[in-house]
Amino acid sequence: MKKFYITTPIYYVNSEPHIGSAYTTIVGDIIARFKRLIGYEVLYLTGTDEHGQKILQSAKEKGKDPQELCDELSGKFKQLWKDLNITNDYFIRTTDPEHMETVQFFVQKMLENGDIYKGTYKGWYCVPCETYWNEDETHRNEVGEHFCPSCGRPLNFLEEENYFFRLSKYTEPLLKHFKENPDFVEPEFRKNEMLKILESGLKDLSITRTTFNWGIPMPGDPKHVIYVWVDALINYISAISYGRDEEKFNKWWPADVHLIGKEINRFHSIIWPAMLMSVGLPLPKKIFAHGWLTVNGQKISKSLGNAIDPREFVKKYGNDVIRYYLTRDIVFGKDGDFSEENLVQRLNSDLANDYGNLLHRTVAMVAKNFDSVIPEPNELTESDKVLISNFKYLLNKYLEYMNSYKLTNALEEIWHYIGEINKYFDENKPWVLAKEGNKERLATILYNTLEAILRVATLLLPFMPDSSKEVFNRLSYDLEPIKVFETEWYLLKSGNKVFHGKPLFTKIDLSKFEKIAVKKEEPSKKEQASVEGVKLINFDDFKKIDLRVAEILEAERIEKSEKLIKLIIDLGELGRRQIVAGIAKYYSPNELIGKKIIVVANLKPAKLMGVESQGMLLAAKINDKLTLLTIDTDIEPGAKIS
Repeated sequence: MKKFYITTPIYYVNSEPHIGSAYTTIVGDIIARFKRLIGYEVLYLTGTDEHGQKILQSAKEKGKDPQELCDELSGKFKQLWKDLNITNDYFIRTTDPEHMETVQFFVQKMLENGDIYKGTYKGWYCVPCETYWNEDETHRNEVGEHFCPSCGRPLNFLEEENYFFRLSKYTEPLLKHFKENPDFVEPEFRKNEMLKILESGLKDLSITRTTFNWGIPMPGDPKHVIYVWVDALINYISAISYGRDEEKFNKWWPADVHLIGKEINRFHSIIWPAMLMSVGLPLPKKIFAHGWLTVNGQKISKSLGNAIDPREFVKKYGNDVIRYYLTRDIVFGKDGDFSEENLVQRLNSDLANDYGNLLHRTVAMVAKNFDSVIPEPNELTESDKVLISNFKYLLNKYLEYMNSYKLTNALEEIWHYIGEINKYFDENKPWVLAKEGNKERLATILYNTLEAILRVATLLLPFMPDSSKEVFNRLSYDLEPIKVFETEWYLLKSGNKVFHGKPLFTKIDLSKFEKIAVKKEEPSKKEQASVEGVKLINFDDFKKIDLRVAEILEAERIEKSEKLIKLIIDLGELGRRQIVAGIAKYYSPNELIGKKIIVVANLKPAKLMGVESQGMLLAAKINDKLTLLTIDTDIEPGAKIS
């Protein structure tokens, strides 16, 4: 039996799964089901990535042990895939003991091959992305701050002792592989992005950290933990027992396709292949990088209220409807938007009207005219032969598109054929034949329509498994679906019963339609990202704050308050102001007079203990120590901070 090994990225357990993280897994499931349908033995792998600084920080913020947090969130991914009827054959976790052993075994081989050395890393690091960036790769704003080119968050500058992978050594071998294997990375424009990186020359990669310990120890030097991305990439071979079971590993490797999101293309298309070259293993056959998914036109975000558990969508619309919509409206490989309006239109038009109603009215006529028994077809006319011939054309196009992961194209061809079945049914007017008593021709029309529906249901089995199985049940079809690819027409057995039930798909009343994810009007004001406990604002928000130098002219404690001091300050051109500050435990009034401090000059007035405060001073606090922010050189009061 032919083998097929397909993987998704392993999902980082720093947040709950949502429709965006489910997208790749659903697409992977469709491809895996298709390969099984046409006779392959398939291994479908997914799992969770559970090491790194971001996980450690998330655990601390939640007051949990890192392993406890990983167990909790990994379990949620596992359960979600079960609820979505995902047919993965294995679920890997990077905290699995077998995986951690494999990572150390792999890195030890890289060491022995001379591809790892110790040095000092100086450069930029993005904690949320767990990614190192060279100076020329970072984005900078007007004031020179460095930001991640992938997620847009601020970068940390690191300087620490690290182990490095000689990635630069593999620039030319990788360029050669790309040239000799033009379909190695898809889509084409994603491949071209990687080629630009390669053509500019690769730099060696830092692959350990010493500032935290939530990771896999470096072989022979446990104060270092292995970089989370090196750890994570090795999952694709640890899952198939690399270094533990040679027969199993050789059976499945190399992977036929790694499905990934475009933001991790560099790791999979450059770093991972170089690592494999280092230890002498074959490269995966294909990397397929798809685009980002938005929901109702907005980035998926908790603060926007659209990072919704996919089960909520399934509960309202049905699992098959979600699977169909994701692959019909979103071209795999490009950015796409999960629009509930478009989903409902697809449900009502494509599924309920075109497909479901075709089955419903055909079975109804068999029930009425042939006592719910599939009739025996008679001599074929040209109209019948065209219907059969068109299916053979569809089958060839379907196989071509599915084998090249052009899922949207495959569905478009299927729906074109569904249109031809409906046309065949309508043009032959079976209701007129029934009225005229022409049962021979009526039997042929109904049989051919049911046979065509059966074949459509088989091709849709990877996309919509539940509804396809329901079609099989209603048509009493119990043969292996693969027969569709091997036999001529007449799979349905005349004499078998058909079962007329409720419509295959339930239409949504648009007048009563309510979205699950409601688009918020001003996302830019509400959406914030958290990096190491810091809430991010954009530069426009920052510019709204008027920071000024102020000189303290008078200071006195506020009666009946242990914390508050009333200050009279000079703001130069803005005049004198009164502010109230909770600094009485740290400063006496006398030592404050004459200090030049920084204040927020455009804060709305507020009353504290009945005393109006017309601004706010800036201070730094850690534990029980507080220090006012002051000016280190003489400058006039009222000077603007910029």
